Amino acid sequence: MPELPAETAGFTRRIGPFQATALNMSQMCGIGPFVTIPLMVAAFGGPQAVTGFLAGAVLALADGLVWAELGAALPGAGGSYLYLRRAFGPRTGKLMPFLFVWTAMLFVPLAMSTGVIGFVQYLGYLWPDMTPGQGDFVGLALTGLVVVVLWRRVESVARLSVVLWAVMVTAVLLVLVAAFTHFDAEQAFSYPAHAFDLTAGHFWAGFGAGLTIGIYDYLGYNTAAYLGAELKDPGRTLPRSVIRSVLGIMAVYLLLQIGTLGVIDWRDMLDPRNPAATSVASAVLETAWGRGPAVAVTVLILVTAVASVLVGLLGGSRIPYDAARDRVFFRPYGRLHPRHRFPALSLLTLGGITAAGFLVGRHTDLATLIQLLTSVMVLVQALAQIVALTVLRRREPELRRPYRMWCYPLPSVVAFAGWLVVYGSADRNAPGRHPVAWSSAWVASGVVAYLLWARAEREWPFGPKGGRPGPKRSAGGG
Repeated sequence: MPELPAETAGFTRRIGPFQATALNMSQMCGIGPFVTIPLMVAAFGGPQAVTGFLAGAVLALADGLVWAELGAALPGAGGSYLYLRRAFGPRTGKLMPFLFVWTAMLFVPLAMSTGVIGFVQYLGYLWPDMTPGQGDFVGLALTGLVVVVLWRRVESVARLSVVLWAVMVTAVLLVLVAAFTHFDAEQAFSYPAHAFDLTAGHFWAGFGAGLTIGIYDYLGYNTAAYLGAELKDPGRTLPRSVIRSVLGIMAVYLLLQIGTLGVIDWRDMLDPRNPAATSVASAVLETAWGRGPAVAVTVLILVTAVASVLVGLLGGSRIPYDAARDRVFFRPYGRLHPRHRFPALSLLTLGGITAAGFLVGRHTDLATLIQLLTSVMVLVQALAQIVALTVLRRREPELRRPYRMWCYPLPSVVAFAGWLVVYGSADRNAPGRHPVAWSSAWVASGVVAYLLWARAEREWPFGPKGGRPGPKRSAGGG
């Protein structure tokens, strides 16, 4: 089916390969590793925490290949929304894409909330007397500022993302240089007794928590897929941006984890009163080069945190817009800003949920927020999308696929198993918080919302099944 002009779809294709990779990497390596290294050490109980980042990398790469094939074949604004509709529409109408949008409007802003929490944590290194109330105010103000910055055309934001990506790279490089110029190998690899005892229950409990933290840190490799309608030559740009960003960030995370452990005693990361537990990168810089350089790099890390939140809300705001434009979600979300051509209502909604998630995380803990957002994401996006790839391969072998998954179906199997581990260990990793129950309740509420919406719109099961998307959904997809 011929590709429609970009203007027909409401977006213009202006994001190239470098910008797409920068968008992914800015989201992946935002504040994440700088706040989760201590969490990973706590999960494993020692420097064997590097195992968690390795496991997360394997899951991210396997799942990234799923995104690469689907995104290259079906480029458009919305990412998973498109893939689930194409795969499941003939049997369940618009239920699956509706549920994806419903869940994405929770897990995307919750992920951004963790970036805001990380910003406040590192600001505490520069402002040690900051009160909890002041921290709450700063986080809410930052969320509002990001929404204001995004209130403009996407090409200006794409250019800004490259600048912020450069700041991120600078911060990471400085931390790595400081760590490896003062690296103590004996300290970095001082494993406690039975650290790798695979027959011990504590290792596998730590592995489940570590895999969740690890995949959280890699989340963002799919950011460009949400902007598929704005990518130049998406059949080539999207797979390359996904694979390059996963491999690049994998190397960065492993170096950060090992380098940090070579400077900071891992036991200090378990003490909530120690700066190493809340702002470990700043602690590395202060130990290696002194207070002044640590302050300077902390400022760069704060900018990096802003970049991750900005890029995440940019991509996530396209999901409900595209669904509403195709009459698969509430209609008011299908309107673009009349002047700047961006989905204003989506942006405002996700910004509000980001602010609420920030307050929840601040008054519980960061690990609980991570468990909740990953649990919500697994059911309707991660697992269903892997199934969607297999369904499309079997039902639509003629679908044009500019990129095909390497070694199919092995990456799909690895990704499916990894996501099951993440979901199955969620309650154990957040005792008393019940992330599995909360995520299941959110999906169930989405089913109720869908039935109410479907009845009003006379869609399945109150009308005909939606079937395949119309011609505009095939734009650029072959």
